[in-house]
Amino acid sequence: MPVRFYNTKTRNKDILQPQTEGHIKLYVCGITAYDYCHIGHARSALAFDMIVRYLRYRGFEVTYIRNFTDIDDKIINRAQETGATSEELAERFIAAFHEDMERLDVKSPTLEPKATEHVDEIIAMIQTLINKGFAYQAEGDVYYMVDKFENYGQLSGRNLEDMQAGARITVNEEKRNPMDFALWKSSKPGEPTWDSPWGPGRPGWHIECSAMSRRYLGDSFDIHGGGKDLIFPHHENEIAQSEAATGQSFADAWIHHGFVTIKDEKMSKSLGNFLTIREVLEDYEPEVLRLFVFSTHYRNPLDYSSAAMQDATAGLDRLYTCLAEIEGHTGTGSDDAKSVASQKDVDTIGLLPERFQKAMDNDFNTAQALGHIFESVKVLNKITQALPTEPASKDLLLLKQGAETITELADIIGVLKKDPISYINEKKQQLLKDANLSSDAIEQMISERTEARNQKNWARSDEIRDELLAKGIDLKDGPEGTTWKVK
Repeated sequence: MPVRFYNTKTRNKDILQPQTEGHIKLYVCGITAYDYCHIGHARSALAFDMIVRYLRYRGFEVTYIRNFTDIDDKIINRAQETGATSEELAERFIAAFHEDMERLDVKSPTLEPKATEHVDEIIAMIQTLINKGFAYQAEGDVYYMVDKFENYGQLSGRNLEDMQAGARITVNEEKRNPMDFALWKSSKPGEPTWDSPWGPGRPGWHIECSAMSRRYLGDSFDIHGGGKDLIFPHHENEIAQSEAATGQSFADAWIHHGFVTIKDEKMSKSLGNFLTIREVLEDYEPEVLRLFVFSTHYRNPLDYSSAAMQDATAGLDRLYTCLAEIEGHTGTGSDDAKSVASQKDVDTIGLLPERFQKAMDNDFNTAQALGHIFESVKVLNKITQALPTEPASKDLLLLKQGAETITELADIIGVLKKDPISYINEKKQQLLKDANLSSDAIEQMISERTEARNQKNWARSDEIRDELLAKGIDLKDGPEGTTWKVK
């Protein structure tokens, strides 16, 4: 079955057909390094990390380029506010980004080029655009002429005439058209500069990505990605300047992920709903954030809330608990014992890889893929709970097979990297600590409850059970006495 994905360029789910068989070239717009990354940046990094992992799982070679914008108005302004140089500020937040990505277990791209390392390529590309009549110099600035590019607006679906009619009158009288955008900006006092044929200055934002993608992936490549907010003007302008410079189709396909919202509003510092990755990871495990992100399809809005993160926490605990329970069943079992697994159970576990792949082949639908994993967990839990003292060997084999399959597929989502038993024990200890309980205290309460039951004091027995349950301790009465576990 082929991989299909939503292509912003065609507005259809297209079959993935790389230009070179078996090899996918992917370019993704990275961060502008002037501040700590927020959870919107996390979603972008995680979305393309997942896509790359899955494509490699499906047997493709992937060359993945994700850039850093390390020279930009935002960087310059923040540097001036803090008294640092633009280079120092960018390096600081690039290092912080790498720390965040390591904690989130985001695999490194093939290359992470910086704009400032490619000024020569940028200047050469601008000169080509001038020579071809697509750009003009105005004082020390250079602008791209949008009305010279016939297909301007093809990605965003915008009409140039409508954009021009709605454009505000520019305060820059050097522009021939208010929609023209800067390829090169002349130097201003206190700003970093590079020499160029048009005088000292620095690159515009859009040309940086065109030059870097061309340097590492060629004039034309398979997929360009980023957030929906980059479709216009950034990606639209990349297409215009790249295709005008090379005469080639730029990227065959475009993948864009949705926004992260808080209470259905896009994150914004002005609204006070801005959360950095570091702030989120103070309260939640990195795998919880990954599970939260992938519980929603990458193109849909993702609404962040404490309730949603608690749901993701509970979901991750459920996965680890299942694996830990299976690990607790050692031995080979008995060939003569009766199996507790039905044929439907066997089919559910056996078909998990196929169902997972079908979901992922349909535009990387992680939400549906995770649904299949949790369905299998439900089956495995049912089997585990029904196992007799001497289980059937075929049941233990099915449990082991299910655990191995879930662990392998979960790696594409980037979860279940820890030892399950250690994870559950750590969670138990933390919960007991939070509830101000100890194992001895619980055993003492169980003894008191047993005594109450012996005296037929059912009210006190229920009271103790409810008190422990409220603190996350679940009691189970059996022939050999009462046992407890942390929920």
